[in-house]
Amino acid sequence: MPIYAYRCDECGFAKDVLQKVSDPVLTECPSCGKSAFKKQLTAAGFQLKGTGWYATDFRGGPAPSKGTATGPADSATPAAAPAAAPATPAPPAKTSTD
Repeated sequence: MPIYAYRCDECGFAKDVLQKVSDPVLTECPSCGKSAFKKQLTAAGFQLKGTGWYATDFRGGPAPSKGTATGPADSATPAAAPAAAPATPAPPAKTSTD
């Protein structure tokens, strides 16, 4: 359910009201009783971007691109190769002592 901001034009009383979209608009001020209580125009709590995500998501940086976790495949910097495991020394060769 959305939260609507109301303000009375007569006494200045303001209140946020949790209402269904189908509920009637409130007109009577709970403070002074006059019918000057009006719904205010407020900014939305989220912003839409063009890619289908909310602008308020991923505050640490942009979301990874589709298909890869690190970015586009045609990036100028190559991906780091995994480190090679250290070589194990071969066991000493057996010599015969006859």
